[in-house]
Amino acid sequence: MLDRPRAGDWKIVCAYTGKALIGVGALHALPLATALACAEWASLVDFLAGLGATMAAGCAMALLGKTERKPSWMHGMVTGGISWLAVMVMAAIPYWLSGHYLSYLDAMFDVMSGFTTTGLTLVQDLDHLSVSLNMWRHLLTFVGGQGVIVLALSFLVKDSAGGYKLYVGEGKDERLFPSVFHTAKAIWKISLVYLGVGAAALWLAGLSIGLGPARAFLHGLWIYMAAWSTGGFAPMSQNILYYHSGLYEALTLVFFIVGSFNFALHHAVWSGNRREIYRNIETVSFATTMSLLALLGCRGLQRLGVYPDAVSLFRKGFYHLASAHTTTGYMTLYPRQLALEWGDLALLAMIAAMLVGGSACSTAGGFKGLRVGIIWKAVVQDTRRLLKPSSAVFTQGFHYHGERSLGEQQLRSAALIVIMYVAMFALIAMAGTACGYPFLDAAFEAASVTGNVGLSIGVTSAAMPAPLKLVYILGMWAGRLEFMAVLATIAFVAAALRGKRR
Repeated sequence: MLDRPRAGDWKIVCAYTGKALIGVGALHALPLATALACAEWASLVDFLAGLGATMAAGCAMALLGKTERKPSWMHGMVTGGISWLAVMVMAAIPYWLSGHYLSYLDAMFDVMSGFTTTGLTLVQDLDHLSVSLNMWRHLLTFVGGQGVIVLALSFLVKDSAGGYKLYVGEGKDERLFPSVFHTAKAIWKISLVYLGVGAAALWLAGLSIGLGPARAFLHGLWIYMAAWSTGGFAPMSQNILYYHSGLYEALTLVFFIVGSFNFALHHAVWSGNRREIYRNIETVSFATTMSLLALLGCRGLQRLGVYPDAVSLFRKGFYHLASAHTTTGYMTLYPRQLALEWGDLALLAMIAAMLVGGSACSTAGGFKGLRVGIIWKAVVQDTRRLLKPSSAVFTQGFHYHGERSLGEQQLRSAALIVIMYVAMFALIAMAGTACGYPFLDAAFEAASVTGNVGLSIGVTSAAMPAPLKLVYILGMWAGRLEFMAVLATIAFVAAALRGKRR
């Protein structure tokens, strides 16, 4: 049982949560500049209020928590859990003031959905949002893909040992360099370089379908931000269907698949190690599960005759399965079409794809290909052990940025996270069913929430019950942080309350 936290423990958590808030406060500069450039004076006031409140809260927490102590693993986990809740509350201020949300809970829902790169939304009249508010929505998604703590580590945290504990607390453990600060900056460098290339490509694609230069640029920038972060937000309510463009769909397909890969894999390829692409257990796992689930889903659609030709099947069937598997959430059809046209087999393939997800230490959610690969390797190892003489000795290895041996600890960790994802999926699906939604609809939406995907079958709306909105917020939060930080936060707070009752 966790010891009761002392004042010094709360100070450390408070200090680093304050720094995360300061980092998010600084992000208001971009929508503020956008509001100025577009003469959106009401939005300018909204973002000034958000900037002031977030900076004030962040600075107050950083000052109140000022201490010479270094964070431990426990502090890193708890800071990760609490920081995401704190930034959700503060970053929702411009949303709420805009008048496009029916309640502050809805505004916080969209912030959590953006930061966790989920992409579900409760916004009202999306097609008429201001340019600066759309900039804020997509900026939160882009930053969330890299991580709130990664943002703070890049600019505000200087302690190396403590920095790594905070980094791990956000559900990451991959170091591109020995220094966690160099790792954080490398992640931003990779993302920003791709941002320039991707936004330019989508800008040209927008021009080709008749969008004006400024509008094509903004839509290209926003769509790329969400595609790279596998976030699924779009500036129009019809999502990618709005563009009616095969080129737009092809580009987003490439970008969100690339965005779902591990940052360490991108760094390896940039460093000249291109063999890592086909040797890495995650890319092999992704290619295998993507192929199997795409075949299963497309077979289900083919049997129903939903899409009459191969091009339609690719643009509707494969595109959505890839969007689900990479946990992006981009759509080229209306949500209720999934429920009314796709049939059980294709929907089950989509649910499985959303739960499996992309790569570890990437912008994607879900179980992650690494864990699926490790569990499969363990199954193969145990099967071989059963078929060989009891005296035979062998080891099972896998390639993941170098050759590694499969150990019991790796298998236990992978299996534990997968079990927790499945358990959370089941609980969220039951919550949806308890609120009156059909089971398959509730299960589909639960998989989307659990895997931080953003595809919707029509359940997510401002009209759904407030308790279900809270369940979805907690599900997105826990899924993005991969449970450990969430469990540590709950244990930390419970220990503090237990101590107070005494």
